[in-house]
Amino acid sequence: MNAHTIPELMLALGQQAKQASAAMAKASAASKSHALRELARLLRTDTAALVAANQEDMQRAAAQGLDGPMLDRLKLTPSILETCAVGCEQLATMPDIIGSIIGMTQQPSGIRVGQMRVPIGVFGMIFESRPNVTIEAASLAIKSGNACILRGGSEALASNTALAQRVQQALQVAGLPAEAVQLVPTTDREAVGLLIAMPAYVDVIIPRGGKGLIERISRDAKVPVIKHLDGNCHTYIDDPCDLS
Repeated sequence: MNAHTIPELMLALGQQAKQASAAMAKASAASKSHALRELARLLRTDTAALVAANQEDMQRAAAQGLDGPMLDRLKLTPSILETCAVGCEQLATMPDIIGSIIGMTQQPSGIRVGQMRVPIGVFGMIFESRPNVTIEAASLAIKSGNACILRGGSEALASNTALAQRVQQALQVAGLPAEAVQLVPTTDREAVGLLIAMPAYVDVIIPRGGKGLIERISRDAKVPVIKHLDGNCHTYIDDPCDLS
């Protein structure tokens, strides 16, 4: 990435994600499954390198005084990576519902009307601590034919970067655009403010974390937000016209 400022960086990520989303929306079920299976393979063959990257985060976090539970959330183990790999393989075997039509009814005029399942486009996910969320979000984006921009917690940057690199490798092997899954490569909080205010490039934001994070995203976002707060799932829309 040649961008020199945070706004330039986020603009580049948004443009690349939007372009990639068009390709992902047209991607075949076979190519998406190929990418998921390749990702599973990479998670297994590169386990040692991924654990080593995670150790960088663990050591830095410990030096900064993170406590036991926080360190446990941050930790990547071979067992956790295997669980991620199995999840990718399970997604690959599931039916591809993109393009399927549900709720078909026939009108008095004889016209049949139904709802077709289509990709969202680009979603942004903002999450904390657990680096395995990078794989969960990326694999769901691939399966659903979407593109995504991921912004993980600053304490997991090395882990998330290593994981995102494997995701992009898997996409390329399957003939899909690597930019379909991008990680925000900075811990600067300005990047979050820009990501949630890019309606030209981001179609929905999904915050995954504590109450403070979710409330901040809901308050400041300029695109629709799918959030989970106090045990309930909500869709927050800054402007209802954004969905028209």
